[in-house]
Parts: sequence; C-alpha cells; structure tokens
Amino acid sequence: MCGFVGFTAQDYDRATNELIVKDMADRIAHRGPDAEGFFVDDDLAMGFRRLSIIDLEHSNQPMQNADGTVTVTFNGEIYNFQELRAELQELGYEFVTNGDTETVVHGYEAWGTDVFERLRGMFAIAIWDAPKKRLVCARDLFGIKPLYYQHAGDRLMYASEIKAFLAHPKFRKELNRDMLPQYLCFEYMNDSQTMFKNVHKLLPGHFMVFENGRLTTQCYYRITYKIDTTKTIDEWADIINEAFDESVAAHEIADVEIGSFLSGGIDSSLAAFCMGQHADAVKTFSVGYDIGCEDKLAEIAAQPDFDIKLNELEDSRAFAQWANLPNFETQVTAEQFLDIVPTEQYHMDEPLGAPSAIPLFFVSRLARQQVKVVQSGEGADELFGGYWIYHDQLEFEKYFKVPGPLRAAAGAVAEKLPPFHGRRFLMRGSGGPEKSYQRASMNYMWDEIPNVLRDYDGPCKPWEWCRPHFDEAAKQNVDVVTQTQYVDMVSYMPYDICLKADKMSMSQSLELRVPFLDKKVLDVALQLPTDCRVTDDHAKYALRVAASKLGFQKKVANMPKQPFITPLTVWLQTDLYYDRIKAAFTSDAAKEFFNVDYLVRMLDDHKSADFSTVEGRGKLKMMRIWNIYCFLCWYEVFFGETSKSLAPKTKVA
Repeated sequence: MCGFVGFTAQDYDRATNELIVKDMADRIAHRGPDAEGFFVDDDLAMGFRRLSIIDLEHSNQPMQNADGTVTVTFNGEIYNFQELRAELQELGYEFVTNGDTETVVHGYEAWGTDVFERLRGMFAIAIWDAPKKRLVCARDLFGIKPLYYQHAGDRLMYASEIKAFLAHPKFRKELNRDMLPQYLCFEYMNDSQTMFKNVHKLLPGHFMVFENGRLTTQCYYRITYKIDTTKTIDEWADIINEAFDESVAAHEIADVEIGSFLSGGIDSSLAAFCMGQHADAVKTFSVGYDIGCEDKLAEIAAQPDFDIKLNELEDSRAFAQWANLPNFETQVTAEQFLDIVPTEQYHMDEPLGAPSAIPLFFVSRLARQQVKVVQSGEGADELFGGYWIYHDQLEFEKYFKVPGPLRAAAGAVAEKLPPFHGRRFLMRGSGGPEKSYQRASMNYMWDEIPNVLRDYDGPCKPWEWCRPHFDEAAKQNVDVVTQTQYVDMVSYMPYDICLKADKMSMSQSLELRVPFLDKKVLDVALQLPTDCRVTDDHAKYALRVAASKLGFQKKVANMPKQPFITPLTVWLQTDLYYDRIKAAFTSDAAKEFFNVDYLVRMLDDHKSADFSTVEGRGKLKMMRIWNIYCFLCWYEVFFGETSKSLAPKTKVA
C-alpha cells in the first residue's frame, strides 16, 4: 500500500521538477513512510511513497523494465500476481523481484492496457511508456484505491490524494461551488467531479491515456448481472462461504502480520472468522465510545417505542470470545470525536459528512500500533443487499404500479404542503427509482436545498445526477432493488464507503483490505436472485444463512443492519457541540454559502428535540447538521486561513 504523484514536465527545468515532485510526495508521506522514490525526465515527473508489505527489501518504486522504457508506480495489492507471474515467465519475461509491482510492469509490456482486466486486487496505477511518450493510469473495478487528476492543455497532474496538487506551483485551486447541492443531497459527489474545480476522480473500472496533450478514458470492466434462479438458498450459502473464504485467504498474502477490524456485525465478523480459520491468534481491533450524557441515555432507554444503539463493543467482545480471537479496543470521547474533525477532513481530501469516518480513524490508529495490514467488511451491503434503502425500493416498486401521472401529481401536491406523515414517500415516489433512491432519512431532500443554500436559484433535481447509473442498470432488465444495488456499487460505494476506508486507514499508514470487494465474490453476488438478497423480512439473506451454516451465533447471523453507529445524535444536544457548531454556522464562511438563520434553527431544533414523542424526535437533524459542519471544517482546511500552510514550498521564477 502506497501513494504516488506525477505531472507532465513542460513548465520547469528538471532540477525544479525534482523539487516539486518531492514536495508533492511529501504531502502524502503518511501513505508510505517506509521509502520514497522518484523518476524525472524531460517529459514527466513521478514520485512515490512506499508502505512495505510484500518483498520488503526489494520492489521499490518507481519500477522499470530491463531497458527503462516502461516505468510504473502502483498503489495497492494484486492478489493473483503469482499466477500472472508464471504466465509471463512462460512468455519469456524475467523477474528480479518477488513482489506484485513487477507483474504490472511486464504485464503492460505483454498485454498493453488489457493487463488491467487480468488483475485481481485493489489498485491505482500510473505507467509511463517512454517510447510512445504515453502516460497510462488505471483504477480497480470497485474504486478501492483513489486516483485524482487535473488536465489543462498540455499539462496533466495526478496523485493518490488531492492535497499533493497543492505543492505544484501551477495547480489552480478553486472551489467547485456547483457541487454543493449534490453534496448536501447525497453526502458525497455522485460522479467524477470533486469539490475542487477541474479536479476529477478516475472512475472505477476505467483507465485513461494521456498522449500528445490529449486525454482519453475507457471502461475496462462493467458490472453485469447474470441471475441464476436454479439454486436453493442453502446452495447459495455454501457457494458464498466457499468464495469468501478463498477471497480472505487470497487477501492474506503479505510479508508482515495481518489483523482484522471487528465491529460485531456480520460483515467484519465473517472476515475475522475466516482469517482465524487460516491462522492462529489473529488480532482483531474494535472501537467504541466513552459516551457520557448518562441522563440523556437514561431518558432514551426509558422510551418503549424507540431504540437507538450507540455502542458496538459488547457485540465485538462477545464475537471475539466465541471465535477465540484476540481483541483490542479503543474508546472515543465526545471531545476527541469533535476535535479530530479538521484532521479527518484534511485526510479525506473531499468533504464527507459520514460520522462513521471518525471511529474508523481511531480504530486504524489502534491497529497500526500492532500491525501494518487489516481486513475489513466493506462492500458486503452493496453486493449482498444490506441497506434499508433496498427495503424502501421494494415498497416503491409496488407503488410504481400506480400510473406515473397520478404519482407525479401526488408528489407535486405533497411538496407544496407542510410536513406530514408520508410526504417524503409521495415526493420520492413521484418519478422512477432514480427519484426514490435518495436516502431521505440521512440527507437533504431537494425541496430543502433552497432553504439551506444562499442565493440558490435551483431547481435542485438530485435524481438527474444518479439517473445515468439507473439507465445503465435498466439495460440489464433487472428489478428496482437490483438496479439500486448497481447504483450503490458504482457511486455510493466508491465515492463514500471506499473513500473513507482508504483515507482514514492510510492516514495512519495502515493498509486496509476488503475481501468482499473481490472479483470472485462479486461474480457470486451478481448471480444471486433478488429474494436471496432482500426480502420483506431480511437483508443480506443468503449471507446471513451462510454465517449460520458456519455456526455463527444467532445474535450475529440475524443481527439487523446497523450503520457504524455514533452517539452523535446525543452529543449534538450538549453545550460542547452546540456552541462549537453554532460558531461555525455563524462564521463568515457559513454566511458565504448558507442561509445562516436556517442552519441555526436546525441546530436549535435538534438541541431541544424530545425523545419521548414522535413529533419531538422529528426535530432530530443529526446528519443534516453534521454534513454542513464537515463541509465548513473542510473549507477552512483547504480554503481558509489554515490553507496557507499548504502552499507550494518550491520557489519558481
């Protein structure tokens, strides 16, 4: 696991470019504290930071072929590199290292850009083909590893993290203000754009070629369902267990110790359990909270019709004991949680209002004290049907049988009325699945955006941002639930789930591996009938049956889907949080973007919300408040006074 940077070299002489590329690589030293390497010629500068996992003494980068015509920087792990190595040796290629990077070097020599679809693993890759003066960059099919770029004329710069661009004197830093409505509606950016204007993400499953000043991108892998209705749920459970166990074993390849995150839920428990079957004393790492707020917690616990789970440590402890796995844990206080937000947003690069990123930051810090690599359970929900949005879509699929004009009329009327029970359902159901897709319980509805954003002309139509994904899914003639899973796999998963998993773990120089996000596991998931994934009563149905067949306790195998829960809802009612967030909500930056009175009213409503009634709980606005607070912290880090420390260090004429 590593990080890389690079840029075309036309602006400065070689000596200056050497200083710039070093400064850029230093900005992401946390991704690779073990070693650094550079390649600079008259056309291109490449920089690399290494976290040594495989072939510790060798496999340094940038890595070249024998005659120096191909130069590679590579971030990630290739789990089938030994098979590919054998195939390349039969073709006559000689290897001088024992790592996976050299497989990419010779694989490109042998197969060109076809090499990317042969790779099983997580990766971002940059290849300089010197004879052709061609730069080729690629990203894994799930988007596990990041790759950003900015293209302007003959200039191209690319990096594992956007903050590296800030070291280049020619980088033009501008806020992409047009993305704010999308961020508020989704919590993330739903396409290649970022909140930095003209900085893009290379899409998952794509590669790009920069040659003669021209940039082209091409998809090398597209998720395609191939539903198989011939097998029983028990047969599917056995197939899942076999495929996932093999994936975990493949993800264990390393020359350093590997541990596992453990939340107590089914996904991370499966990963940890399988690891424990392959090796003794696999260390697991869990995070919980020193919540405080005892009076408020007692008030919540007294409500017979309302349940909120704030801590998962009891579950992780119980599972670790059952599976005979050593377990290490850390607890996060309210002060630590709030104080770390600017650091979290700095490492995130893109504003992200997911509270789950913060416990991930702290559990990564804990794990890094003992291991360099962990496995985790990301991806299971998207592949196997774990989110409640899929149950929502089951209901909407029934509602979609009502003629479209009637649904559109009902939604239009509901949108003009004050809040009432069922209003959001009618609004979300007024179009197709792209409109019902918005997670209304988490993010701003489109009718709220003009209230939140200052001088917003609108109209806000978040369904237009995800419609292309639904259109692609619909071509496969699959149902609404399956379409929604597809959209999650190509947007929510890479732009939110994988983003925070990579950035939070790498902030601590920790490699995070995700065995659910594997080609062979995906192949199984794409064959599962819908009723093996989502039913009226189950989420991740086949996966839960698979866990039961391994002997998992019913508490784990049948545990309802829980988010990586934080006590943030309660903390936001304390003076500590209220005062600090109100200061941010009334700052000059907030006044530039938002209707401040609306923000403060939301904050006041949340602070005064009464857990004892449905109406009182309706005033809880945790996610909406946190999304804006995270944006403001991110903005201060990258565009406020704090950002002055990130200016280029290299002096140029």
